[in-house]
Amino acid sequence: MSDIGFYFGLGWKHIISLDALDHQLFILVLAAVYTLSNIRQVLILVTAFTVGHSLTLALSVFDVIRFPTKWVEFLIPCTIVITAVSNIVRLNAKQANVMVNYYLALGFGLIHGMGFANSIRIMLARDQSIGWGLLGFNLGLEAGQIVVVAVILTLALICFKYLHIARRDWGFFISAAVFSLSVQMALERLPF
Repeated sequence: MSDIGFYFGLGWKHIISLDALDHQLFILVLAAVYTLSNIRQVLILVTAFTVGHSLTLALSVFDVIRFPTKWVEFLIPCTIVITAVSNIVRLNAKQANVMVNYYLALGFGLIHGMGFANSIRIMLARDQSIGWGLLGFNLGLEAGQIVVVAVILTLALICFKYLHIARRDWGFFISAAVFSLSVQMALERLPF
């Protein structure tokens, strides 16, 4: 059971550490168009992301799939760019199609899961309890994402309530800023 605690810590650091900018940007852009009153939807979104992430991580650890690291590192910021563009395009929609966000989160979680797969594959392959390690890592990842979402939605609430920033302006600003950073990340990681 100590494996769960160790891997929980790895999952937590995977989202909370300063080296996790790509994951943090993805969670930020996922949550940018929501408010604290939508907390349930946002938690379902990050859980869908974790499910996708977990699936490819498990398949990679069991050596069912492998992808070249340079392509995965390039595709990760591309997923963030696509999510930011999706937010911006749908800002004027009367009602956001939540199902689109769920599919984006799940699908893009598959790509993000491959990003850490090579590192954790080696550690988990040495352990006798791969299942406990994967469970601990994914629980840590989910807990970290929930903390990041709580911070984002709290900041949004402060901006809406005390700074009188319109929700649409907040969503546009966050999505445009994340778009810019992610395009730069993608260009720096071109695989060819």
